[in-house]
Amino acid sequence: MSGPSAPRPADEVALLARVPTRLFIGGEWVESTSGRGLAVSDPSTGGELLTVADASIADGLRAMDAAAVAQPGWAATPARERGELLRAAFDLLQQRAEDFALLMTLEMGKPLAESRGEVAYGGEFLRWFGEEAVRIPGHYGRTPEGTGTMIVTRRPVGPSYFITPWNFPLAMATRKLAPALAAGCTSVIKPSELTPLTTLFLAQLLQDAGLPAGVVNVITTTESQEVSAPIIADARLRKLSFTGSTAVGVSLLTQAANGVLRTSMELGGNAPFVVFDDADLDAAVDGAMLAKFRNIGEACTAANRFIVQEGVADEFARRVTERVGALRVGRGAEDGTQIGPLITAAAVTKVAGLVDDAVARGAELRTGGRRIDGPGTFFEPTVLTGVAPGSGILSQEIFGPVLAISTFTDEANAVRQANDTQYGLVSYVYTRDLARGHRMIDALETGMMGLNVGVISNAAAPFGGVKQSGLGREGGAEGILEFLETKYTLVGDAAS
Repeated sequence: MSGPSAPRPADEVALLARVPTRLFIGGEWVESTSGRGLAVSDPSTGGELLTVADASIADGLRAMDAAAVAQPGWAATPARERGELLRAAFDLLQQRAEDFALLMTLEMGKPLAESRGEVAYGGEFLRWFGEEAVRIPGHYGRTPEGTGTMIVTRRPVGPSYFITPWNFPLAMATRKLAPALAAGCTSVIKPSELTPLTTLFLAQLLQDAGLPAGVVNVITTTESQEVSAPIIADARLRKLSFTGSTAVGVSLLTQAANGVLRTSMELGGNAPFVVFDDADLDAAVDGAMLAKFRNIGEACTAANRFIVQEGVADEFARRVTERVGALRVGRGAEDGTQIGPLITAAAVTKVAGLVDDAVARGAELRTGGRRIDGPGTFFEPTVLTGVAPGSGILSQEIFGPVLAISTFTDEANAVRQANDTQYGLVSYVYTRDLARGHRMIDALETGMMGLNVGVISNAAAPFGGVKQSGLGREGGAEGILEFLETKYTLVGDAAS
C-alpha cells in the first residue's frame, strides 16, 4: 500500500484534474463566498486528493434561490423531455463509467470492482426513472353516487433538498436526483464532506446531458448543520430527503416539521442474517460474504448480526472463517483488492472497540480483529463466534468488515432475536423450507428482506425501512410518488 508521499499514478492525476472543485449553482460553477477550502482525502493513504469549495450559509441560500427560480419551468417541461434527459445522462454515465469508478475508489476507498458495480447500480436509477417520468399515474371517473366526475392528478412537490452520505457517493445521489427530475422537481444536493467529488462530477455530467440551469444545484461544505438549517427553514422548500444516521435524521425531521415538509429518511440499520439448519450452507456462506463484506461492510444494508441455528453454527463458522481469512486487504485501486480502508480513523476506532467489547464478554475471535498499521485506515476482516447478549456489536451498526455470529434454537427464538432492535431496514433469511420463508417474510420487522440472497438492492424495487430505519421509499414505482402531490378535482354535472 502506497504512502501519502508516494507518487500518484498518472491516470489518477489526469482524472482528478478534470473534477470540478467549485459549487454548482444556477447552472454555473462558482466560488464559495466563505473563501474556505474543503480538503478531500484518500482513506487508503491519508493523502489529499483535491480541495473543493467550502460553502457558506449565503451559498446555500443562493442555491435555494436558483432551485426556486427554475422550478416553474422544469415542472412545465413535458415528461417525455425530462425522461429523455435522464436517458441521456444514463448513456453518458456508461461512457464515463471507468472515470466514475476510479473517482469513487479514490475518495471512499472501496475496491475498484465494487465501484464499477456501483456505477452500474447508480446508473439504473437514471434509466429507471427516465422511463417512469412518462408513467406518472392519475385517474378519471364518475363518483359512486353518480353526482359528478372525479379527476385525480399529480404534480411536482417542488424544490427539494438532498443530503447524501459518503459510502455510496454515486448511487445515493442518483437514487434521489433521478425521481425528483422525473417528477418535475428542482433540487439542491449536499454530499458528505468526506466524498464530495463524485457528486460534483455527476453535476458536470448532468450539465453535459443538457440539464437546464438551476434544476440541480450542488453545495459542498464542512458546516452541514449551519448551511442546511436555513435551506430547510425556507418557505419555498417542499421536500427533504436524507440518508444517514438515525440521530441526524431525527434532528432533520424536527426541523422539517416547522415547514410541514414532505420527508424521506433512510436511516440506520442492524440487519439480521438468519441461517436455519435446513439451509443450503454453500449458498448461505456465499450470501454472507456479500451481505457483510460488500463495500467493506460500510453499508446500511450490511448484515450486522449473524443468527445461526445451533445444528449448523459450527460448520457455518468454519466455512466463513476460511473465506474471510483469505480476503485480500489493500488500496482499492490495486488489482485484486477485496477489502479497502475504512472511511476515517474514527471509524477504525469504533470497529475495534466493538470487537474488543465482544471478546471481553466471551466471544471467540476466529480471525482478524486488529487494526492494520498505516498509511491508511484499515481494519482486518474479522469473524467472531459465541457473541453474548448485551454485546455492543449486536445493538450498534458496525459499519466495518466484522462478521459476528450468535446462535438460536428454534424459529420462534430466531424471530425474537432478529426483531430485538430499534431498527428495521433489511433482513436476510436462508432456508429451504418455502413455508418457513413465507412465515419469516411476515414475522420479521423490516422494510426489505432477502430470502436466500445476500444482495437485494435494485432500482426497480422500493428501498426503505420501518421503525427507526426511516420513512418513505426510494426506487421502484413508489420512488417517484415521493416527489408528487395528489390533487383531486370534482367536476359537477352541467345544469340541464
